[in-house]
Amino acid sequence: MSEVNILPQGATIHSNIELKQDTTQPTKTYKIKDGRIIGFCDGIEALKQSIYLILNTERYEYLIYSWNYGSELKGVIAKDKDIAESEFKRRVREALLQDNRIKNVDNFIFEYEKDSVLVKFTVFSIYGQFAESVVR
Repeated sequence: MSEVNILPQGATIHSNIELKQDTTQPTKTYKIKDGRIIGFCDGIEALKQSIYLILNTERYEYLIYSWNYGSELKGVIAKDKDIAESEFKRRVREALLQDNRIKNVDNFIFEYEKDSVLVKFTVFSIYGQFAESVVR
């Protein structure tokens, strides 16, 4: 049996080729309002929409999404208040930091009303910082 070369031979890489290490991917996406697509959005608006979708999609519940997408917020508030707040912060951070446009999530404020809680927080992103919230 003869030996077969499967790798190309004789190729060279020229030193004058510029390689870009950090390239930011475009963020243009469909703009969704009231459950309908109404055009496109980009930049910070696309990021805000992504945050909304991540926090309102339960992780591991839908086979169409990877296991890194979504949040695990279901049932957190039923726990002891101090434990629930700590766990809620951790889970929101974990969910949102999967998006490489988000650098940090902090400054959580919890406002309780009857059986629900409004959680306000600050998102630190490549576009700057802005306030977001979620109701559970």
